[in-house]
Amino acid sequence: MDSRVLFSKLKDKTLYKLSASGNDFIFLFNFDKEVDADTEGPILARALCRPKFSVSADGFILVEKAENYQVKFAWRFFNSDGSEAEMCGNGARCFARLLFELGLCDKHLIFQTKAGTIKAEIKGKRVKVNLTSPKDLRLNLTIKTERDIYSAHFVNTGVPHLVLFWEDVEQAPVEKLGRILRYHEMFAPSGTNVNFLEVCREEDRTYLKIRTYERGVEGETLACGTGASASAFIAKRLGLVEGEVPVLTRGGEWLTVSVDDEEIFLEGDTRYLFSFKIFDDALL
Repeated sequence: MDSRVLFSKLKDKTLYKLSASGNDFIFLFNFDKEVDADTEGPILARALCRPKFSVSADGFILVEKAENYQVKFAWRFFNSDGSEAEMCGNGARCFARLLFELGLCDKHLIFQTKAGTIKAEIKGKRVKVNLTSPKDLRLNLTIKTERDIYSAHFVNTGVPHLVLFWEDVEQAPVEKLGRILRYHEMFAPSGTNVNFLEVCREEDRTYLKIRTYERGVEGETLACGTGASASAFIAKRLGLVEGEVPVLTRGGEWLTVSVDDEEIFLEGDTRYLFSFKIFDDALL
């Protein structure tokens, strides 16, 4: 597609950038469907999310009207490489914060994703989301690579997540092993996100430290909401944590994950960074 044609659709549009726990996202309202999500969404994601040459972000989100009459809003979510994802926990929290700041919803919001309906509650800068019910739980998997054998666990919290417990997560080979496991044949064809998890115990509490290799970004990110949720869910299933679980992200911020039967709630801070317009089609 000619970038000038796509630029002409954006030149009068306002875009927004928000961040949650080190994940950052660019938002574009697309109520009129002027941007074709299927063909133009991936192009915009790659162009706008590209570091150093553009605005830079982990993901690009089109805000649209829901086709389900019971829900007002929906999204199309694209990773920075242009691939579309069904769900993103931190992106969902930013989505709710943005709509609230613009006066488009009250403190409670329901919106549609490809993973299902998401409920959100805005508490000032903090946002809590009720993720879709976890599915495809597989505990104690044995995963063979060319050099080693790993024990891991798997669950889908809107997107697929593999969880490996690590004695010292600071020393975990996130980039190298994460890339290998992300493309492992066991999770073909769509692949999986890979989480390295350390259970930390202090006198008065137990918390999780996490590092995540994210598919679509194809590298480690400072945080992953669905990854933190998947990790806390599995840790609780294994009897390692209980109640509300504090999760320390790579970016140094804290998320809170609570598991109620088969429901997962994710809560943490969000940041409304800035709005902008594009004046030069060189970005595209």
